[in-house]
Amino acid sequence: MFEMGAKLNEITPNNGTSTKNQHQLVFKYEKRKGKPVTLVGQFNIEDKAKKEILSLLKKKLACGGTINDEWIEIQGDKKDKIIEILTQDGWKFRKK
Repeated sequence: MFEMGAKLNEITPNNGTSTKNQHQLVFKYEKRKGKPVTLVGQFNIEDKAKKEILSLLKKKLACGGTINDEWIEIQGDKKDKIIEILTQDGWKFRKK
């Protein structure tokens, strides 16, 4: 029950769900200078968290990558492997 002067910020709007469940990640596939690049995004999270995800993917996939705006770019066509790794980490994906 709300009373006069009730603190509305004590009510959690996301019902305790993590930020991973608030994003629906999308994949794009591009060729740059004849080489395949897989884009994963859009990550609307702080830079430190994006760098941790990029580091995890680069380590598990043994490939290069970078962060460009809200997208993580991974060298090669590695969509299926990226989905597997991030699903284990709790991320959800939009089906296209």
